[in-house]
Amino acid sequence: MAAEETSTTTQHVWTRLYPAGVGATPEINDESAAHAWNARVDAHPDQTAVAYRGTTYTTTAIDREAEALATGFLERGLTKSSIVGVYLQNVPQFAVALLAAWKIGVVPLVLNPMYRGRELRALIDDSAASAIICDEGDLAQVRETLAGGSVTWVLTTNDDECATDPTLDTPDASPAEAAPTESGIAGDSWAPFLAAHRTEAPTRRTELLPGLDDAALLTYTSGTTGPAKGAVGTHRNVLAVARSYGAWMSLGEGDVMLAIAPLFHITGAVACAATSLIFPITLDFIGRVNAEKIISAIRDDKVTVTIGSITVYNALLEHESATAEDMQSVRYLYSGGAPVPPATVERFRNRFGHYIHNIYGMTETASAVIGVPPNTEAPVDPATDTLAIGVPFPGLEARIVDVADGTVITDSTAGELELRGPQITPGYLGKPEANEAAFDDGWLRTGDVGVMDEVGWIYLVDRIKDQINASGYKVWPREVEDVLYEHPAVLEAAVVGQPDDYRGETVVAYVSLRAGQDASPDELIAFTKERLAAYKYPRIVHVMSDLPKTHTGKIQRRMLRDSGKDNPATQEKQ
Repeated sequence: MAAEETSTTTQHVWTRLYPAGVGATPEINDESAAHAWNARVDAHPDQTAVAYRGTTYTTTAIDREAEALATGFLERGLTKSSIVGVYLQNVPQFAVALLAAWKIGVVPLVLNPMYRGRELRALIDDSAASAIICDEGDLAQVRETLAGGSVTWVLTTNDDECATDPTLDTPDASPAEAAPTESGIAGDSWAPFLAAHRTEAPTRRTELLPGLDDAALLTYTSGTTGPAKGAVGTHRNVLAVARSYGAWMSLGEGDVMLAIAPLFHITGAVACAATSLIFPITLDFIGRVNAEKIISAIRDDKVTVTIGSITVYNALLEHESATAEDMQSVRYLYSGGAPVPPATVERFRNRFGHYIHNIYGMTETASAVIGVPPNTEAPVDPATDTLAIGVPFPGLEARIVDVADGTVITDSTAGELELRGPQITPGYLGKPEANEAAFDDGWLRTGDVGVMDEVGWIYLVDRIKDQINASGYKVWPREVEDVLYEHPAVLEAAVVGQPDDYRGETVVAYVSLRAGQDASPDELIAFTKERLAAYKYPRIVHVMSDLPKTHTGKIQRRMLRDSGKDNPATQEKQ
């Protein structure tokens, strides 16, 4: 694109909506995330950095563990730019592993601990990771799955190992050579391994610290549109997001961030973990999440901020005993992963007294890059009835382009959302063809259809690939889903196109219902028919006990679409 074509979107009209004190560019004053953490430790050595199961850990205590693990990494042969898989749930060891890797320029590969067999092996083989950290319960399957590959060393841990004060004396341990097993993969256990490398006065290896353009994270895309690709997140990317997000919410001493978003996902790794580690706040872990643990943590640990998928907030709405009093400490709630329907936002606020702020990001953007400013209600697009996902974060350029010819759209009509800025990945690991397809002169093609209004609010219409063509009319699933969410009995909704001999495609809805509520397919069809154009309302509604979701809580339209391919719809031709 010519430079003049982007001039209207690079003036940052949306900065007028920024919270007080947030500038037009991200404040990246550190040379890496490791430098930022080290600076925090020096400035606040006794500050609480992590909380877990009633135990708190100071920045000094966490730093001591991270330095010990970094020493162990070096002893086991990891060098700068080596890749280590972090295959854990939301536990403090995850944060320690990130910091340890960053301190010596090692690149953490965040891995979903629910991946098994082929799923796990594909990512390890593609990344050529040389080590992996996992729960001790997964050791046998990890060794079996990864035998004969690039991984030569595994470090195991368990949920209880960070539930005691790590500064306490531990039994002497010797850093003996870890003996390989039949799989060819040597192994160590977390507690004795760190004890063997822990010192009273950790020595920082300044010569190994990474720079802004070195890799800080390797995160794989979900693979919903093809083979998963490893997006390289640099320290510049991570800091641009973390610094902006922390400033966005004016994070400071006394704030507690609850780790709800999975840390193996880009949102959890950066918007939650990295942000919490470099700002002087507490990162509160509760392991695998459920509604009861979330409510208890918010109430007992005085949580002030968190970010999670909309399915988390739906679960809280379904929790019978949760009350607004449980959330008195909360300042801001954010939801990412999928746009939040306006009806759900209002239902949540009516019950708990808190507004859910939309936020948007991708694996390729190092998580959050577009968000609703705090203490601000997102507008609703009058043309599509969709809730705005926010405005671009500091330093981010955003534009809407015509899907057909790539020209920049300036009249608030829909097109593909493209992004450029310090948050955007330099590319996919070893995938030049994918890079060519994803980028246009530094602009990331998101694959999302959006609208930008005259003041910079962005409305996400849908994924380009999910558009439905019904009798020649274009239907966006989200528009139908948002109407379904207005029905008081509907908990979750997903809309897809199903092959149809008469219409080409017909609109099909899948819904789950709230506990104790009832609604028939005919009732839901009639409900949408009253509120949508004739070509948009679903001709078929399936009521299910639960909708299929990714491991991060995003509803999988693809699985629903595929489930109907062998059973073409036969509706009345109306």
